[in-house]
Amino acid sequence: MDIETEHTDSGRRRFLKGLAAAGAAALPVSTGAAAPERKKQYGMLLDTRRCVGCQACAVSCRSENDVPLGHERSWVEQIDKGSYPNTTVKFLPRLCNQCSEPQCVSVCPTGATYKREQDGIVVVDNDICIGCKYCIQACPYDARFLNPKTGVADKCDFCADRLAQGRQPACIQTCFFRARIFGDLNDPDSEIARLIATNPVTVLRAEMGTMPNVFYIAAEHMGEADARHYDQHIRVTTYRSTRERR
Repeated sequence: MDIETEHTDSGRRRFLKGLAAAGAAALPVSTGAAAPERKKQYGMLLDTRRCVGCQACAVSCRSENDVPLGHERSWVEQIDKGSYPNTTVKFLPRLCNQCSEPQCVSVCPTGATYKREQDGIVVVDNDICIGCKYCIQACPYDARFLNPKTGVADKCDFCADRLAQGRQPACIQTCFFRARIFGDLNDPDSEIARLIATNPVTVLRAEMGTMPNVFYIAAEHMGEADARHYDQHIRVTTYRSTRERR
């Protein structure tokens, strides 16, 4: 081997050793610590194309959560729209939107209303709620009420007691036409995440900036106030003691 070849081979060996050292330095060092657990964000998808307004969801919610008569945790609105003979009827299921930026949390003076760390559900601690109604006024979706039996704020919490038992919310179980899908929005493999990713969806009152975690497919967002702009009849039946939609 001549001197030029020997110098070339030596240079190559030094270069390859340098690459190996750099590669070893770039490899992550295992510390044995487990990867941080991904936080859940439970949400619901409501496919209004499948909803027939049977009210089974509202009835099951009332039964499961002992909701007093005259109040609702979950309800279904009926929207009649059009001018004879071209009219349509659609249904809009409503409930707490489990917002990522909930206004009800920010106005609660005692911290009774808070967003759970483990799954993003907005809940009410009955032990420290003073029934001041601030959260009821702050909610853009009219999803809260003062429970006359307990004297504290009440609303949908995705049937948190059932979830703790590994069960679905009551309204999901009784929706015969699968208009309601429940699951972890942060899990890309969940049914709800896949459906949201592959369908055009909307939320209610997006302009409020609350970032709802309840999504809709083919929702009818028009209300009676829109009728004069579109020169057609629009009637919203809430089936609630509070007749007007909010």
